[in-house]
Amino acid sequence: MNNSTIRSKTREKANWQKWSLIALGFLFFAVILLAPLFTVFYYALAQGFTLFMQAIGSEEALAAIWLTVKVALIVLPVNMFIGVVMAWTIAYFNFKGKAFLTALLDLPFSISPVVVGLMFLLLFGLDGLVGKWFIDHGFRIVFAMPSIVIVTLFVTFPLIVKSLIPTMTAQGNSEEQAALILGANTWTLFFTVTLPKIKWALIYGVILSNARAMGEFGAVSVVSGHIRGLTNTIPLYVEISYNEYQFIAAFACASLLAALALLTLGCQTLLGRLQQRKVEKSLHSRTA
Repeated sequence: MNNSTIRSKTREKANWQKWSLIALGFLFFAVILLAPLFTVFYYALAQGFTLFMQAIGSEEALAAIWLTVKVALIVLPVNMFIGVVMAWTIAYFNFKGKAFLTALLDLPFSISPVVVGLMFLLLFGLDGLVGKWFIDHGFRIVFAMPSIVIVTLFVTFPLIVKSLIPTMTAQGNSEEQAALILGANTWTLFFTVTLPKIKWALIYGVILSNARAMGEFGAVSVVSGHIRGLTNTIPLYVEISYNEYQFIAAFACASLLAALALLTLGCQTLLGRLQQRKVEKSLHSRTA
């Protein structure tokens, strides 16, 4: 058997292994991801588009949608500010406790969302450590919107920080130091030097944070109290509707969350392509 025959058989074996793994991957995604996703949209529209819109437009559904949007609008700016500050601190400065602070960023991912909700319930509840003081002063946290915002912040804030740290660490802070030497103030430094460098990573983190904020269930379920029309977000409304056999309402709102997931995926793909084009254009301009 000559060398060309051996190489041909080796190549055929490699191709067979490659296509087998590709087929296995597609089969797994089709069964585990695509089929359930298709099922949600199918049952949401099975009774017709009119009933779908009526389910989405009901008073309780609109209240859940609006509460979810309000929580996201509050959480995202806070996450952006905290995320940039923490990423800047970790990426650009060396200090004692840096490794511990970085490790704490993974804490919200390590703790079950239900446990997160229970922690804040024990802290701000009527019998909690500080809950009674807030209630005595006329400010309710648990079983109200503030608790939903707090637990959502807890489970989402690492997403932006985690997106920014690798980019800021890789790029370094030499440009910021040069701007400081030239007399730039803090705001000018951030908006003209730092933000253009991290904008893609920041947008990517914001997209992930927004999707997680709107889809959070476990922590919000514990602290919300499930008050109809007041503290039910979309995921909680889906659960309640399904348990009460209001399947059209449950599947309709579930399809909204599924559509949000698809939109998030599309935005991630688009950002990745735009960033790749920018890198390729920069490399082309340098070599030209």
